[in-house]
Formats: sequence, C-alpha cells, structure tokens
Amino acid sequence: MDLSAALGLALPLGVGIAAIGSGIGIGLLGKGAMEAMGRQPEAAGQIQVSMIIGLAFAEALTIYAFVNVFMLQKFLGH
Repeated sequence: MDLSAALGLALPLGVGIAAIGSGIGIGLLGKGAMEAMGRQPEAAGQIQVSMIIGLAFAEALTIYAFVNVFMLQKFLGH
C-alpha cells in the first residue's frame, strides 16, 4: 500500500472518529447540563455558560481534525 492509498483510507476515518467522539461528548455535556439545571434551577445561568464553553471545546476538536485533513492533503500533494 502506497502513501496516497493509506492517506485516502486514514484521513476520512480519522475525521469520522473525531466526529463520533465529538458527538458523544456534546451529547453527554448536554445531558449533564440539563440534569443539573433540573436539580438546581436557580443555577441555570452558570450551568448554561459552562455548558456552552464545553460544547465549543468539544466541537473545536472535530474542526481541528478536519483542518488537518486538508493540510495533509495539500502538503503531500493529493
């Protein structure tokens, strides 16, 4: 298997795995935040801000993986 074939297989798989991980993380963050807001409605504002920051970090990991795919394709000439 040459380099271009390996990259053609590995890059989409890497982005897919990153997206699955991000989706699971976002789901767990949302679930935890909703449960916490249900238990302590008076703290909903603080919980919501923390949840949004966590969601942004979880989504950023998938975006970094996606950008890396384009960088590797460009630098390796594919």
